[in-house]
Amino acid sequence: MVQGRRRRPSRESKGKGQKTSVFPTRDAVLKFIHESPEKVGKREIARAFGITGADRMLLKKLLKELGEDGLIERGHRRSLHASGELPPVTVIEITGTDVDGELYARPVQWDGGNDGGTEPPRIVMAPTRRGGPALGPGNRVLAKLKKTSDGLYEAEVMRRIADQPDEILGVFNLVAGHGRIVPTDRRIKREFVVAGPDSLGAAPGELVLAETVRGTRLGLGKARIKERLGSFDDPRSYSLIAIHNQSIPTVFSDLVLEETKTATVPELGKRRDLRDVPLITIDPADARDHDDAVWAAPDDDPKNPGGWKIIVAIADVAAYVLPGSELDREARKRGNSAYFPDRVVPMLPEGLSADLCSLRADVDRACLAVTMWIDAEGNKRRHEFTRALMRAAANLTYRGVQDAHDSSEVAPEQHLADLPISHLYSAFAALLRARERRQPLDIELPELQVALGEDGHVETVRPRARWDSHRLVEGFMIAANVAAAETLEDCEIACMYRVHERPEEEKVESLRELLSSLDLRLAKGQAIKSAHFNQILRQVADTPHAPLVNQVVLRTQTQAVYAPDNSGHFGLNLRRYAHFTSPIRRYADLLVHRGLISAIGQGEDGLDAETAEILAEIGEQISTTERRAMAAEREAKDRYLAAFLESRRGATFTGRISGVTRFGLFVTLDDIGADGLVPIRTLGDDFFVHDEQQHALVGDRTGRKFSLGAAVDVRLVESDTITGSLRLELIGDQRQEMDYARRKPRPKGGQKTKKRRGQRRKG
Repeated sequence: MVQGRRRRPSRESKGKGQKTSVFPTRDAVLKFIHESPEKVGKREIARAFGITGADRMLLKKLLKELGEDGLIERGHRRSLHASGELPPVTVIEITGTDVDGELYARPVQWDGGNDGGTEPPRIVMAPTRRGGPALGPGNRVLAKLKKTSDGLYEAEVMRRIADQPDEILGVFNLVAGHGRIVPTDRRIKREFVVAGPDSLGAAPGELVLAETVRGTRLGLGKARIKERLGSFDDPRSYSLIAIHNQSIPTVFSDLVLEETKTATVPELGKRRDLRDVPLITIDPADARDHDDAVWAAPDDDPKNPGGWKIIVAIADVAAYVLPGSELDREARKRGNSAYFPDRVVPMLPEGLSADLCSLRADVDRACLAVTMWIDAEGNKRRHEFTRALMRAAANLTYRGVQDAHDSSEVAPEQHLADLPISHLYSAFAALLRARERRQPLDIELPELQVALGEDGHVETVRPRARWDSHRLVEGFMIAANVAAAETLEDCEIACMYRVHERPEEEKVESLRELLSSLDLRLAKGQAIKSAHFNQILRQVADTPHAPLVNQVVLRTQTQAVYAPDNSGHFGLNLRRYAHFTSPIRRYADLLVHRGLISAIGQGEDGLDAETAEILAEIGEQISTTERRAMAAEREAKDRYLAAFLESRRGATFTGRISGVTRFGLFVTLDDIGADGLVPIRTLGDDFFVHDEQQHALVGDRTGRKFSLGAAVDVRLVESDTITGSLRLELIGDQRQEMDYARRKPRPKGGQKTKKRRGQRRKG
């Protein structure tokens, strides 16, 4: 357990004027500090020796004397340690590697020991955990130190400390007549001073790009403005800030644009002619490109009664983006497109992404198509890939397709009546039966959509619609992706798989303990499967525990990545899976297209040997760019929501606890989806302990419990558009009953009961 920051209420007092122990001697306090394996502060010493009331002032005086005598020193967060030794938690800098390749470090702060002239003890870095930061000489980290038998220290990394950036993006203001930049990146915790000549004439409230001045390690930094980017009040700046903070490239070189200008739709040649097949695209109403089209009809094979023939056609991006070209290098560097409420940062130039590679209606477009034959139960009998030329019959929206399907009794518009919409839903019904047997992970979490008005400001925040037309397209795309992976495996062609490994056992065990407290049981003693999670999710559906369990099950999962080594897709419960259906916006899909072109022998623009050899390296890179885009999209959305709520400070909202940390609670507001922090210091007169296994903050004295997923009422205290953050406070009686009383029963009767009642009244 990790303790919160609130002061622990005194529990040692037996009555007015009574003490539980004698005040410790100097030697006893020194021995306790020296021998303690954990971080020691005044609070820990007081607790160990039963020091309460006025004696706390005596302890403070004693510690001050020990410090003045050079017998103890202060470390991280006011912790104490014996002089000449390193504190259990401190900031260290990695200085090099030894002959065995191990990293070693030295403390950032060192006063030279007892005599002031000794070298600091050597610190050896323990191996970083999987997914931890990659470290090298010059990096600084906050670390836990453990003294070894040979007098050295072993350091376990807690977190990496970011170096001062070379550039900052921030909002310029004047403070007492002096220029000041407030960084938009919430990870940068200090502001920067700008001298008059270095301000470029920036006005208060302007968004500026500045370079930092080295040499300022403490307090305010110094910076020079390089570029003025306009008023921060312009909502278009919110996405620009996120794009800059995540270093997403936005400008295509002249060479890339020149290659785009020379691209043309290929001739039919040896391609299959699908221009008479009424393929349709189905996308959101605000879609900027159309990269997939679908069609379905009953299978006329008498050996497949009730079966279906399905075609999924995908834009043939590989015909335009050739291996080794400038377009290819730029697409690989970007990795994927990034989507924001007001714009798209595309992986490919607009001439391709919104034109030649977009399957627009009534125009010829090159495509790579897969035809699949399924039986009445949705089982795939066979499939085949081919390069083709198609002409989309219509570009439809999810809402339009759903309305056409639901209003079958009323004659739809003529252009929809001629399309195979009913066949699409019938084929989807078969795929759905197969999906139910497969049991992919079925987590239910709402998704909210930020809609902007004509002035660029947030107009509404509403739940994103979820119709059967969405599930239909997803079902068709998943089937096509599986077929792509199978074809590449069968032809022994290198494949960029979409890999989702099973959850780590440590996380699963933590989930089991939480579920046990809710009288739920997760299968043990066998390999965990998605069906096991689904069984739990069905049990809590329509109960108050549903949000909590859905959240924790989601957090138990590993993150999906791209890799050439297949270990299956746990979430979809598939042995092999590859992304094939979105090559306009994902480089991984383009690589799969090239592999398929090589597999079916339909072109010289397939997967080249050089690229096949470095697929692992590419997989790591595009997995990183995917996470980068997700972070930028989330950051921009946070700023839009903060701006949307700025005028509603003091308003009350309902929400659910979406994160529990040692410093407070994160709450997601219902209906809006914005996340805000409730600092631990505002939770009340109690000492709260962070129970990591139960995902809760628990009051040590009162037993009040704030658990992940719990419903709460909050008041908006502050909305910071610059960083995109909200500060909230709980209102009303937010006491969480749940299971705390069972875990920590209260005493019955006698003096202890009276004592606790008295403490509750005082609290």
